[in-house]
Amino acid sequence: MDGRIQGPIQEYLKNSYNVKYVDTITEPGPCKIIAENTDINAINSILRRVNISVKVHKSNLIAISGHYDCAGNPCEAEVQKGQIKQSIEYFKNLYSNTEIIGLWVDKNWKVNSL
Repeated sequence: MDGRIQGPIQEYLKNSYNVKYVDTITEPGPCKIIAENTDINAINSILRRVNISVKVHKSNLIAISGHYDCAGNPCEAEVQKGQIKQSIEYFKNLYSNTEIIGLWVDKNWKVNSL
């Protein structure tokens, strides 16, 4: 996740889901990595960190996010939103007891639920 969007997303999650703490797992273009499912090293790195959040920190929500000017995934908004939705399905298969949501940060830095 781009450092610029961490603040708005953390605030959104705290306000919308009444969470006290937010584990942040950053990676350039994470929804692309998960959706394409070709870079096994990057996927394993993401999964190691998500596992710590879910299993050790007892997180009960995973938010997969993207934003309008992502340098790690420079594509049209609709493509990236589709990748976020694919990533949600991927994580639902791994963490069936965890709520998984998609978030899109637009050019005005407004967080939108997908």
